[in-house]
Amino acid sequence: MNMNRRDFVKVAGTATAVGVVGIPHLALGTAEKKVVVVGGGSGGATAARYIKLADASVDVTVIEPNTHYHTCYMSNEVLGGDRDIDTIKFGYDKLKAMGIKVVHATAERVDPAAKAVKAGGKDYAFDRCVVAPGIELLYDRIEGYGEAASRKLPHAWKAGEQTRLLYAQLEAMPDGGTVVIAPPPNPFRCPPGPYERASQMAHYFRQHKPKSKVLILDAKQKFSKQGLFTQGWKELYGFGTDQSMIEWQPGPDAAVVKVDAASMTVETSFGDEIKADVLNIIPPQRAGKIAQVSDLTDESGWCPVDKKTFESTKHPGVHVVGDACIATKMPKSAYAANSQAKVCAAAVVAMLKGEEPGTPAYVNTCYSIIGKDWAVSVAAVYRLSADGKTIAGVEGAGGLTPMDASPEARRREVQYAHSWFKNITADIFG
Repeated sequence: MNMNRRDFVKVAGTATAVGVVGIPHLALGTAEKKVVVVGGGSGGATAARYIKLADASVDVTVIEPNTHYHTCYMSNEVLGGDRDIDTIKFGYDKLKAMGIKVVHATAERVDPAAKAVKAGGKDYAFDRCVVAPGIELLYDRIEGYGEAASRKLPHAWKAGEQTRLLYAQLEAMPDGGTVVIAPPPNPFRCPPGPYERASQMAHYFRQHKPKSKVLILDAKQKFSKQGLFTQGWKELYGFGTDQSMIEWQPGPDAAVVKVDAASMTVETSFGDEIKADVLNIIPPQRAGKIAQVSDLTDESGWCPVDKKTFESTKHPGVHVVGDACIATKMPKSAYAANSQAKVCAAAVVAMLKGEEPGTPAYVNTCYSIIGKDWAVSVAAVYRLSADGKTIAGVEGAGGLTPMDASPEARRREVQYAHSWFKNITADIFG
């Protein structure tokens, strides 16, 4: 497959890459089979929709506790003041219109032996199950933090009310105040997310509170798209100068290990105590809770899967997609989850028919909006290794925004990002 970065970004920005992923249209089945999908986010909703598109005879049930889903992608624009939070809110009516059953309940456990998901006091039988639980936030890895503390020191790593809370705190903060962002160690959902967030906060401050700043206390020594971010920060926010609106301190010394919600202070692993006006604490992460209680994870806290079908290597008949799974070189992103779910959907329908799943291809692209008319992206096409153990990037397909990109190119990347969001959410939720 030959596709240069410019063409890939254009395609990714204007359409979801269904053809690249290569999900087939399979003939209708003759006997009803049951698939239960746990989780109605980017991975789960995509899997449900594409299973039903591939074979309308399959009985598909989605178990999701929330009546609406707020996307984490584009939620940073809410914090930047350029997007209304309702534009990242999606319901399930279009999935229901396809004949997909949507049960609003919390899935408590997947029982692979009994082939049932326990949720809301009921058992939902399946022939195959797709688990897309997202992430679990490990609050206890940071002393003083917890779910209660997060209502004052928001993580906003699950969008919705936490996003509203963090934005309200930015609005209430006096000009000249400091926001501390504490990104987590790898691996975590959306690797560029904390740095896009810092960018969007600085974008908001530049317009409304020009004496304010963002301090990033990182657990890591480097981060995704670092060169592109710092280039944008220098141009837009004075990064590296005494007047910079963004300061980044690398780990491990800068990692936040303790918080005090009452005094609005954090302590770093080096022992520094830092006070802030707003504290955005993003804790370490692992696969969502139901993956843990259902024995779908390994010692890493994430779910090992067959890379061809996303079937759990621990429990046959159960597949795991999205942030929770171990997909080697693929990042934990919405587009990766969408791509994996399509591969999984095709495999599930084939396996229900007793057929061999086809050879998959996978895609990912990730946009980061740094400021007005300035966005950057990374894009990649992936394929399965010959031994089936690794998902690796295809050389020459995709790449990063060039450092010497023109202002017009960066402006177009903003347009591509918005177009991508419109199309991928339609692809996921209908």
